[in-house]
Amino acid sequence: MGRRPISEVLDDPATDEVTRHKLLLTRQARAFAIHMLGLDAGDSYTTFTRVKEEVLAWILSAAYQDRLESKTWWFPIVGRVPYRGYSSREAAEKEGRKLHREGFDTWIRPTSAFSTLGWFSDPLLSTLLAYDDVELVATVLHELSHNHLWVPDHARFNESYATFVGQVGAISFFCGPGEPPSDPENCQRARTLWAEDQAFSSFLDEFVEELQAVYARTDLTTQEKVQAREALLLATKEKYASLPDPEPNRRLVSNFLDAPLNNAVLMGRMLYFHRLPDFQALLEQHGNDLPSAIETLKRGVEHTEDPFQLLPDHPR
Repeated sequence: MGRRPISEVLDDPATDEVTRHKLLLTRQARAFAIHMLGLDAGDSYTTFTRVKEEVLAWILSAAYQDRLESKTWWFPIVGRVPYRGYSSREAAEKEGRKLHREGFDTWIRPTSAFSTLGWFSDPLLSTLLAYDDVELVATVLHELSHNHLWVPDHARFNESYATFVGQVGAISFFCGPGEPPSDPENCQRARTLWAEDQAFSSFLDEFVEELQAVYARTDLTTQEKVQAREALLLATKEKYASLPDPEPNRRLVSNFLDAPLNNAVLMGRMLYFHRLPDFQALLEQHGNDLPSAIETLKRGVEHTEDPFQLLPDHPR
């Protein structure tokens, strides 16, 4: 009810320059998604809605304590997803406490954007105006990629694929087709963010593989498995702290190691960062042609039960 056409907001003399810049950037990112990446944008991001809260919604995730398995919720069209949104933190925390009493690990996080998968015209929300230029463009491309491709009941593939499209698309958007880059500063930032995402993905997949070995043990109780997880996290922290020289692109890894960990947090991270180097390998197979890589995935998901099988195995 509160949405206004972006063109109308741009023509409004009362619109401040920061908002005007972000709206123009959004319009350019949408056009890029359609004409350069071939995404089905529909009418999404042609309108703007100013919301009262700094946080759009609160997302609750839950997972079993003794194995890497998420609790899921079923919704029409999208199928089963390992998260549920709430309009207030209080409502999310109330449900989180209930699930914790039932024995689940839980995680509550804020979100600033969403996709209705092309069924409705998604507006640009004022919560995204706080993002820098690269984050804004990557988010717009991320959400529009859901309009183009969504595989029901495969949330981890859908979100990791969207991370790939958003970040690599942002590189193309800011760097341009040749040298020198059309926007050198934002080009470098976009490249750095994608490198950090891939480094975190590789770290996370390795950490999960070690943790799976712990959870597979039949001689441990649930509480002993939780304690073993904490010991593994501590050993991993010590390993990274002892490295003689900081590894490049370690920002996300460091943030992960510094924060409290449970299975809900871990599954939530895996949702967006699973096998990202393999997505990069697919891109390279297509001569760094992102639209071609996207089309391969879109065609391929119709013929496989596990869409991750469409990716090449990247040496780790």
